[in-house]
Amino acid sequence: MRRVVQTRALVLDFGGPVLRTPFELLRATERRLGLPPLTFDWRGPFDPDADPLWQRLLARTIGEPDYWAARAAEFAAVTGTSGVRAMMRELFRGPEDEVVRSEAVAAMRAARVLGCRVGVLTNDLALFHDEEWVAGIRILTEVDAVVDAARLGVRKPDPGAYRAALDVLAVTASEAVLVDDQPVNVDGARVVGIPAVLFDVVRPAESYARALTLLGARS
Repeated sequence: MRRVVQTRALVLDFGGPVLRTPFELLRATERRLGLPPLTFDWRGPFDPDADPLWQRLLARTIGEPDYWAARAAEFAAVTGTSGVRAMMRELFRGPEDEVVRSEAVAAMRAARVLGCRVGVLTNDLALFHDEEWVAGIRILTEVDAVVDAARLGVRKPDPGAYRAALDVLAVTASEAVLVDDQPVNVDGARVVGIPAVLFDVVRPAESYARALTLLGARS
C-alpha cells in the first residue's frame, strides 16, 4: 500500500519571491534621489535580452554577488553611495508594504492554514542587507526559520544549503515545497528531492498558486 505523504513546509527564497526585486524599485529610487528616469537601466528578469550582465548570471559565468557588485559600482558612480549593502539600503528604503510582496504574505498565511511550517532559505541576506534593516522586516517574524547561506557557508544550489533548511524545519525533502526565482536553485532543490516552483516575478500570484497546490497535494 502506497504511503500518503503530506507536504509540511513552504520554503521561500527571500529576494524576489518575498522581497520585490531591486529592478522594481529603481524608478521610485531615482525619483527620491532626484535623478533622471532610467539613470539605472537594469532589466534583469523583466527583459533579460536587454541586460547582458543578467545573461551572464543565467549562464552561470558569474554569480548573484558578482552581478550586484557590478550594479553597486554603477550606483556609487552616480550617487556616491558605496557598496552593495548601501545600494540596497537606498533601494529598499520604503515602507514594508512597498518592498514586500503582498502575494508572499498571503501565501505564507495560506500555508499556515494548511498546517504547514514556513521557512526562508536565502543565499545573500546578510551580504545584501544590514542587521538593522533585517530586524525591522516584520514578515520575517512570521516564519519558523531563516537559513541564510551567507552565514551558513554553503550556497544554493549546493545540496547542503537545502538540507540545512530541511533540518531546521524538521521535514524531509518530499514534505517541503521550495519557491525560488533562480532556475539553478530550483534545479538544485529537485536534485535533493524537494518539489520546487520557479518563481515568475511577472506573475507572482500564479507562482504562489502553484506552490500552494503542491502543499495541498497528496501522493
